[in-house]
Amino acid sequence: MHDFMPISALVGGALIAASLALVLLTTGRTVGLSGLFAGFLRGTPGDWAWRAWFLAGMLGVGAVFAAVRPATFDAGTPSPLWLVAASGALVGVGTRLANGCTSGHGLCGTSRLSRRSIVATLVFFGTGVATATLVGSFTR
Repeated sequence: MHDFMPISALVGGALIAASLALVLLTTGRTVGLSGLFAGFLRGTPGDWAWRAWFLAGMLGVGAVFAAVRPATFDAGTPSPLWLVAASGALVGVGTRLANGCTSGHGLCGTSRLSRRSIVATLVFFGTGVATATLVGSFTR
């Protein structure tokens, strides 16, 4: 934990919360990245623009941050590409089965005290810890 920077974490968390609150106040919708991206790909008229702006803002801020503090981004993955691809596919299937992802359930759902979101978040993180522990033992 030698790289922990509480001010950066606090600012980052506040910015995430502010963006989610802004979307909730302006559209009446909660935001989860998998649902936001799926709706963007569907391209439903009247629902597409705010999703496009949200995604553009995320990518834009990421690009600015990469230019200002490039050392904070990983140079590569220590895992084989097939494992990363399989993991991504499993996450995608899981988000569809759970009707949302960690950002939707974990940030928006738990803040509204949704029991379904609290259970989903516990399952997401429990499965993540178990998977990382199991995969980590094979890749060392």
